[in-house]
Amino acid sequence: MARRQATRADPLTSEQRRLNMSRIRARDTGPEMVIRRGLHALGLRYRLHDRRLPGTPDLVFPGARAIVFVNGCFWHGHECSLGVTPRSNAAFWSEKIARTQARDREAFQKLESEGWRLAVVWECALRGPVRRPVESVLDDLATFLCSDAERGRLDISGE
Repeated sequence: MARRQATRADPLTSEQRRLNMSRIRARDTGPEMVIRRGLHALGLRYRLHDRRLPGTPDLVFPGARAIVFVNGCFWHGHECSLGVTPRSNAAFWSEKIARTQARDREAFQKLESEGWRLAVVWECALRGPVRRPVESVLDDLATFLCSDAERGRLDISGE
């Protein structure tokens, strides 16, 4: 499926855009913090960003043998209103996002082959025009984490 292109011109100069993009970090993002705080409030305890595991998962629940990734729609190429390819330098962004998606698939396959259950929470589930109530997202996650299923993958998105 082809990614959608942004339809408006970027209001920022290329230097301003470069500065903004350089400040975006991979951990402790807004959506990740919402999930972490919510799950902690529900009494669920986890490890953060375990580099020993493929893909460096955002949250690891060793006792439940479950992992949660909180993915940004733009960076991970989600097909939603937040996951659009910029018009400027589109070839670069398409390649970059395709590499991220390939890395994600490889990490997910390795984790599942090692017996981990996976949940992916997409940014659009928590923000944007079709976001879900945070409590609903947290309930779905808690149900998944507390289930005794040996296998499974949960995909939570707003669309």
